[in-house]
Amino acid sequence: MSPEAELRRQVASLLVVRGSGHAEDRQRRYPRWELPNQELRRLIGEGIGGVILLGGSSTELQQRCQTLQSWAREPLLLCADVEEGVGQRFEGGTWLVPPMALGRLHARDPERAIALTEHYGRCTGRQARRCGLNWVLAPVADVNNNPGNPVINVRAWGDAPDCVKALACAFQRGLASTGVLGCAKHFPGHGDTGVDSHLQLPVLRHDKARLERVELPPFAQLIQTGVDSVMTAHLLIPALDPELPATLSRAVLTNLLRDDLGFQGLVVTDALVMEAISKRWGAGEAARLAFAAGADLILMPADADAAIEAIVAALQSGVIPREHLETALARRQQALQKVAAAAASGATGEGFQDEPLELDGERSLALELIQLSLDTQGPLPLPPLNAEGINLLRVDTVLPSPLLRADAPSLALAEAAGYRSLICHPQGISPWQPGADENPLALERLGDGNVLLQLFLRGNPFRGERDRAEPWSAALRQLQKQQRLAGLVVYGCPYTWANLRRELEPQIPAVYAPGQMAEAQQAALSLLLGSSEPSAMAVEGFTD
Repeated sequence: MSPEAELRRQVASLLVVRGSGHAEDRQRRYPRWELPNQELRRLIGEGIGGVILLGGSSTELQQRCQTLQSWAREPLLLCADVEEGVGQRFEGGTWLVPPMALGRLHARDPERAIALTEHYGRCTGRQARRCGLNWVLAPVADVNNNPGNPVINVRAWGDAPDCVKALACAFQRGLASTGVLGCAKHFPGHGDTGVDSHLQLPVLRHDKARLERVELPPFAQLIQTGVDSVMTAHLLIPALDPELPATLSRAVLTNLLRDDLGFQGLVVTDALVMEAISKRWGAGEAARLAFAAGADLILMPADADAAIEAIVAALQSGVIPREHLETALARRQQALQKVAAAAASGATGEGFQDEPLELDGERSLALELIQLSLDTQGPLPLPPLNAEGINLLRVDTVLPSPLLRADAPSLALAEAAGYRSLICHPQGISPWQPGADENPLALERLGDGNVLLQLFLRGNPFRGERDRAEPWSAALRQLQKQQRLAGLVVYGCPYTWANLRRELEPQIPAVYAPGQMAEAQQAALSLLLGSSEPSAMAVEGFTD
């Protein structure tokens, strides 16, 4: 192999590209970002060093990881965004409540929250490893002290530095015990932003003293705990670098993260296809700037070939010292050796690979966390209906909707209690009447009957301002004024629950569940409706 070809292969090993967890190209859920198999196989053959996976079942993921590794000459970094357990992304795994639910528990019972969070990390790591993953892109170390944060929100462990420190480190300890690599994100802190970096570049206008007091402590503690990697944030912090976002800033990645905090592990960018970066910098330029700033791994460049060529050219010209390449390669190799050593030592447990994907203890953890995180208001359960009611559900999208299969408890249990289901979502027929600030619901579209309102609302990437324009507080007042509100269930965001419960009259029953999975629906509606009959989905352990 020529020196130039070897250099290109070395640089390629520092890229992580996106692939589907499904085997067939036609099954890809997000073909805009998930490479087709021919392209993915070519890049892996040319030395691409990692793949981030999404979609499919846990069984498909096991097979997919084996296939991807068979295409490679060297071990791959195989990762996924499974912040809430493998079942969050891959059907058949355990889907756990969002991290912020543990933060709420931490406020009233810190010791129990820390113990459960360590179990949470262990459950996530064990299932990830059974599926063939060796790197989990968690824990989130952001302090979500902006309730309007559209992208972090319930993904954070809390809104106070001490809580986030304690729980993120507990998760990392549990994860590390399984031999799977962890990743603290999004450095130096994405919790106090009101803009989604998937769509725009957020600006964090805090001085360094504030960062050291609020944003940085969880990262510093995770570094001391031994977290394997740190993911960068696509946001601009003028106090640190007035021109370049953290992902592209040497002041942030080298001066702050490496020199000040002493981190010696892998630094990985957040996905470079995100519009906070891709709107301003081309694929090659963004990859080159990130690598020069101090990143070791380049995640999801918009064009992998362009990214490789730009970094190779910078190395050949001396713009980026060869020592940085050698250091990045050594860090990557050290991480892979850590994974291999854990497997060889049996740290993951005797017969680990032969275990069922979801063990009884892991499913019990999921159910325990759901029960612990429920909140209620008003008299429960609802009295029986005298006439047909309306089960009005608000979801982010219907097609495809992992939350609302035909036998979903939010549909089946409500319908069994006499409520006919109506589903609204931002891409569908609007339930709103324009220009009516105090009576925003177009009630004539709903028909007659009392309304059971179920809101699936959490911070969701890519949604921009669409969710914020929905006047649910006014809708509650409107329904109560007409004596048509039977009850309320909020799944997801605790800030939404806190705001809406203040609008409720004392006699209105309401339930909050941080999780949106079938088991959370089952638990919430069992309280609200007095039903204890499990749905088929809850028995089967449906996950996203």
